[in-house]
Amino acid sequence: MGQAEFHDRQIPKPIGGELPVPVAFGDMAEERAHRKLKLAAAFRIFARFGLAEGIAGHITVRDPEFHDRFWVNPYAKHFSAIHPDDLVCIDDEGKVHHGTGPVNAAAVAIHCGIHGTNAGVVAAAHTHTTYGRAFSCRPRLLAPINQEACLFHDDHVLFRGDVVVLASEEGRRIAAAMGDKRAAILLNHGLLTVGSSVDAAAYRFLAMERCCQVQLLAEAAGEIESLPEQDVRATRMQLGSDYVAWLGFQGLYEQLLRESPDLRALA
Repeated sequence: MGQAEFHDRQIPKPIGGELPVPVAFGDMAEERAHRKLKLAAAFRIFARFGLAEGIAGHITVRDPEFHDRFWVNPYAKHFSAIHPDDLVCIDDEGKVHHGTGPVNAAAVAIHCGIHGTNAGVVAAAHTHTTYGRAFSCRPRLLAPINQEACLFHDDHVLFRGDVVVLASEEGRRIAAAMGDKRAAILLNHGLLTVGSSVDAAAYRFLAMERCCQVQLLAEAAGEIESLPEQDVRATRMQLGSDYVAWLGFQGLYEQLLRESPDLRALA
């Protein structure tokens, strides 16, 4: 996450203290261990939110040293049980460099294409969630009906692709459709988010899933009303950055560490 992230947004200011900022690492091995720890934590947090669906779903993070390599979860291991030592390192052609695998072919197809196309994407998250799948059955974007939904205004796209993704070109197509936007509704499939850290991509995914849930509930009750455009843009300017998404993840991460001795020992 670049320092520009702290200057080009109206970051909300707390009273009585300074906001935390991401750690800057000078050692590649330390940064790799940190990214792997955050990735394992993100999987366990997803599991706590009920976002694990059988063999489907993956979160990836780019290796800090070898930028064409990515760490990903092993195939069919439940999110709640993932440890940094379980993670597998693959390159954008699907070759395994560390770990024993196996790796979900769809993870290779989607994530390698996204990472390989967009050098600014450090992490990407996609799994088959209840409300994301329900929302993606209709071709529409999230409506800016509340503060949280404003975060996705002009920052997500619709994408129609294969239901079962096995071709690497699919990830490149998704990346091309997203451009510099950080989320996508994959029609008849679910949600996908990216970020400049595991923290940002994971928290953005959690927020997007909740926004889908809220909009579906609101629509079931009757006609919905969006916020005025100026309010939507002002809210996104203040709260829509990767830094704020990173910040939102920290409380979940700290809670997980308190309750996970095996991960706390690595922090």
